[in-house]
Amino acid sequence: MGRKSNRAKEKKQRRQEERAAMDAVCAKVDAANKLDDPLAAFPVFKKYDRNGLNLQIECKRVSTLNPISVEWAYELTRTNMQTLYEQSEWGWKEREKREEMRDERAWYLLARDSDSAPVAFSHFRFDVECGEEVLYCYEVQLESRVRRKGLGKFLIQILQLIANSTQMKKVMLTVFKHNHGAYQFFREALQFEIDDTSPSMSGCCGDDCTYEILSRRTKHAEASGGHTHGGGHCGGCCH
Repeated sequence: MGRKSNRAKEKKQRRQEERAAMDAVCAKVDAANKLDDPLAAFPVFKKYDRNGLNLQIECKRVSTLNPISVEWAYELTRTNMQTLYEQSEWGWKEREKREEMRDERAWYLLARDSDSAPVAFSHFRFDVECGEEVLYCYEVQLESRVRRKGLGKFLIQILQLIANSTQMKKVMLTVFKHNHGAYQFFREALQFEIDDTSPSMSGCCGDDCTYEILSRRTKHAEASGGHTHGGGHCGGCCH
């Protein structure tokens, strides 16, 4: 009975440790979501003045954004991405995309020109993926007139700064394999790696999937020893 009792105690202790670890992860995500402006600590990144562009950058929750700006973001995403979605197993689903972009957890980086008109954005969220606190980038979309001027890379660098300052473990995103320019941009220019949760790595559907999940770990994660929480759930937030 003593051996069995010890095993039960060890199992209970492991469960308690896993729960405590997940509570700590969720606390970081909750703290990040309570910020008024995640970009406030980086005032120098609130302006982009290069390559013929003079833009102001702001970071806001979707609930504080003008609905016209959210609709603009949706229309830009549709223009840039609908065909790529239709070439994937997902297809383009207007209602689902609108709901995703208006979800209360959504944050937006917006780049505006001198007339305050939006020209580029990133939709991101603080969330939990497989037991780790992450900043998940849902979209990075630029109007054609501001592309190839370094702005996309600048927005991703801002996300990396925000992720690090809020103690997220990595920045994650999903990219279509057939979106060759974007795939090369993230893999080569920004040094993102194929995440362990990506279909090609996890073996869930392998080459049949038209997308990869990419990630880049933050300096905070590297300093704290990299991978720490292997037992948590995949997907889902701390609600």
